[in-house]
Amino acid sequence: MRQAYSLLADRASIVSAIYGPAGEVFSNIISDPPQYRSPNTKAEFAPEKATALLEEAGWKKGADGVREKDGVKLSVVYQTTVNSVRQKTQQILKDAHEKAGIKTELKSIDSGVFFSSDVGNPDTAAHFYADIEMYTSYNVLPDPQSYFEGWLTEEIAQKANQWSGNNYTRWSNPEFDQLFEQAKVELDEQKRAPLFIRMNDLIINNYVHIPLVLRKTVFAHTNALKNVNYSIWDVQVWNIANWMK
Repeated sequence: MRQAYSLLADRASIVSAIYGPAGEVFSNIISDPPQYRSPNTKAEFAPEKATALLEEAGWKKGADGVREKDGVKLSVVYQTTVNSVRQKTQQILKDAHEKAGIKTELKSIDSGVFFSSDVGNPDTAAHFYADIEMYTSYNVLPDPQSYFEGWLTEEIAQKANQWSGNNYTRWSNPEFDQLFEQAKVELDEQKRAPLFIRMNDLIINNYVHIPLVLRKTVFAHTNALKNVNYSIWDVQVWNIANWMK
């Protein structure tokens, strides 16, 4: 079922209609540094394959065009924050879902609520009281170790830890946990990079997270300035002391 949702994600349309040159169709959790970018994943929009998977799983279209199985309608709630870009993205995905026979209810939540740590609010990202939720995340450091905490079993967000864990999906995988511990103590970069790639592949190829767009940050500067060097790991003006006319 999760694979079907990935195959129904029309990433190319999302990029062309919403992001333009500032977006890139993407299929990994980690994009940079390049040695951690996995070559083992694929972003594929294939509604016919998705339909075949749904049929194989026993979900048949009813008279109303919505799939059902054992008397249950295939209906999902898809939530994200209130944001014009995200609402447009939701609509593109909803259109593909409903053509495939998946009834999709769109839910938009104020970002102040969605990303809050309010224990009593069911609409936070950590509670994840929906079937699908969408947000933007990325590794802010060149080393992705801390970023991968978001998929550790011990980081599962739940009532017992007052929804404070970083693992919103509540996915648990012993191999992933073991690889994470290995990477923590591995000092040889040639051995460490494959560990991160394997962790990425477990997330993607189990369809735990479905990446849509590699969202780029666009910088510009006047040609009158020299020695302006950008870094994706720092603010735009990190080397302003070296700028010259």
